[in-house]
Amino acid sequence: MKQPPSTVDGFSADWLGLRETFDSDARAVAARQMQLVDRLQRWRGPTSRPWRVIDLGCGTGSNLRWLAPRLVCAQQWLAVDHDPALLHAWPAVFEATATSLVNATADLGEVALWPLHSTPVQIVRRQLDLAEHLEALPWQHADLVTGSALIDLVGPAWLKRLVTNCSAAQSSLLLTISVDGRHHWHPADRDDPWVSNAFAEHQQRDKGFGAALGAGAVPLLVRLLREAGYRVFQAHSDWQVDAHDHPQGQTMIDAMVDGLARAAQEQMPAEAPRVRAWRTRRKTSASKSRLTVGHIDVLALPPERKG
Repeated sequence: MKQPPSTVDGFSADWLGLRETFDSDARAVAARQMQLVDRLQRWRGPTSRPWRVIDLGCGTGSNLRWLAPRLVCAQQWLAVDHDPALLHAWPAVFEATATSLVNATADLGEVALWPLHSTPVQIVRRQLDLAEHLEALPWQHADLVTGSALIDLVGPAWLKRLVTNCSAAQSSLLLTISVDGRHHWHPADRDDPWVSNAFAEHQQRDKGFGAALGAGAVPLLVRLLREAGYRVFQAHSDWQVDAHDHPQGQTMIDAMVDGLARAAQEQMPAEAPRVRAWRTRRKTSASKSRLTVGHIDVLALPPERKG
């Protein structure tokens, strides 16, 4: 599966580590607005069975690290990514300590035990090309399917496959940190909209799932889910990046400027001098810059509670 060429779209462990704190803050805002945990718990109802979660495109595990503590009870996670380097870049606390999942129908791999609350969270990491083998996942056993910064990278056909599999299994779905196309800089530069538009066009290149939807992913997802009978809840999960007030703010500003400029230059090679001039101005003002990057989180609950 192809890797996105831009740092901003990229999947390096360093980039995922840098963005994790901004992702976490944004998820927390959206979760409160959507009443995320309460809605999930009410849908699932009283049961002693562990939550069974599939995490698509898990990277280094940031989505799990954010969500698992909020589910509170026993959990079994299948964390899937195509990149073995990312799967091996998880913190040492997730080293394997068991050999099989309780109630699993197949040996999916080594199980890490994360001691949260009174019951450990069981985690299997699995390498899988989601473009080719999405249907190979154990959908019928999943209470919740989740993914972060994923659906803006995929095409319409893959998104339809995702909804079809979730609907057939009557699984709930939580997709977080999906871009909606907004970049708001302060102070503003005259070429900010121009670079942002070029970046949006660049995002629609094929990432291995067909021509990517970019900012069009969430509207299509919501339509497909509603057609499948899901109840859908949405909330903004914007990054708020302040170079002055956030300990990693200037590092993130610099990374965003570099990534946006690289993508814009690749999209418009003839405009390279103008892009470089924008990058220079943005770098000069980085220490006093603020940036909002627009994202949307989507929670979808099927019409009937999982049995």
